[in-house]
Amino acid sequence: MAGHSKFANIKHKKEKNDAAKGKIFTKLGREIAVAVKEGGPDPNTNSRLRDVIAKAKSNNMPNDTIERSIKKAAGDINAVNYEPITYEGYGPNGTAIIVEALTDNKNRTAANVRAAFSKGNGNVGTTGCVSFMFDRKGQIIIDKEECSLNSDDLMMIALDAGAEDFIEEEDSYEILTDPDSFSAVREKLESEGIPMVQAEVTMIPQTWVQLTDEQDIKNMRRILDLLEEDDDVQEVYHNWDE
Repeated sequence: MAGHSKFANIKHKKEKNDAAKGKIFTKLGREIAVAVKEGGPDPNTNSRLRDVIAKAKSNNMPNDTIERSIKKAAGDINAVNYEPITYEGYGPNGTAIIVEALTDNKNRTAANVRAAFSKGNGNVGTTGCVSFMFDRKGQIIIDKEECSLNSDDLMMIALDAGAEDFIEEEDSYEILTDPDSFSAVREKLESEGIPMVQAEVTMIPQTWVQLTDEQDIKNMRRILDLLEEDDDVQEVYHNWDE
């Protein structure tokens, strides 16, 4: 995993303009709505909602916005019913891409995802065509500058809480967990007052693909930009070594 920390990319994303932040908040609002519908509005008894709230906070979503989203989801019996759907496909030079969406119109979402792949000279494949190249893991990123603990103490807290791996990068720490242990590890770090730049269950590539052709790089960025702009798309995972 060394050399593939998402920290720099995360920092870049957090510096995006207000319009981009608004789009991120819209997507987080959908995740909150789905979590509330599945397990109720009380984060004390809804672990998925707790995890989504933590993710929202790490994306600088204001507390009052989070609370409004929870109340809206809990109080609106006529709220839109979002369904999860996953697409898998290939970008330039065989790069693997996984798209997770929450949608109220599968036909619209499918058309938009296929268009994004097509415009970047990629193609959507069948279910399972690339997901075997990824591992689903809980991933927690911590900024070294914001963490008062030394690496050994932090590692012991994480491992004792159930983490699988602890990776020290130049400017950050990366903690990996089994998806089932993610909540317990995150909550332990939170109780210790350890600030987290990112905390979520994600898909981590087993191997990485480098793109050297300028057109391939341009096409890959085109696909990722179009997917990111789509309100239905929640997460995009890929194995391009940027």
